Amino acid sequence: MRFAVIADVHGNHLALEAVLEDIRAQGIADVVNLGDCFSGPLTAGKTADILLGLDAVTVCGNHDRYLIEQQPETMHISDRAAHEELAAHHLDWLHSLPFSAVYLSEVYLCHATPANDNVYWLESVSSDGYVYLKPLKEIEALAAGVEFPLILCGHSHIPRAVRLADSRLIVNPGSVGCPAYDDDLPYYHKVEAGHPFASYAILEKTGDTWLPVFRQVAYDHGAMAQLAAERGRDEWASGLATGWLR
Repeated sequence: MRFAVIADVHGNHLALEAVLEDIRAQGIADVVNLGDCFSGPLTAGKTADILLGLDAVTVCGNHDRYLIEQQPETMHISDRAAHEELAAHHLDWLHSLPFSAVYLSEVYLCHATPANDNVYWLESVSSDGYVYLKPLKEIEALAAGVEFPLILCGHSHIPRAVRLADSRLIVNPGSVGCPAYDDDLPYYHKVEAGHPFASYAILEKTGDTWLPVFRQVAYDHGAMAQLAAERGRDEWASGLATGWLR
């Protein structure tokens, strides 16, 4: 049993195309999507056309939710930029997405945590902005009641796998389209991949064991960085060009 998991595309259609091509090259047909599909100053409309055509099992991310719950004039600049590019049927698709889902009867999918789409599951942030691996007991507390051997989450853009004491495995595939960003909550912090590549993961079951393979894919990140710069988003341009915020 083998499938691919993508997350946090953030409106980067060139990264998405490259990842999907790489998935096909691995001989994989099945893909699941952990949300945050469009938000950003890039190509939300083109990204939406690809994702709607993909027909992957998809859960709603926090930024997907903002696009259908908030009015454009009150949205964050990245959400508003995406909203301007999305057609009515794209927004209808977002309305149809569930908060969480179960795939293949044994894989749990959510964007961030089972209770909150805006909280890191596997990471914590210190008051001085340091992002670090959350203690196992805290990770396990968030997994209470999720009785599936494989659990998938995104949101932090950090590729990571954590095995719980009872052998359940939690996997974050990293971000397809946004290798670096900053945020004010719970404290100001930066997440920086340190490279400009698109990230995703392959999950394969051998016997009773699920194993992840994390993959990074090259694409024309310079074109996306240039687009972000042209739209006045220098922090996005830096992240897309280098994987760092400068």
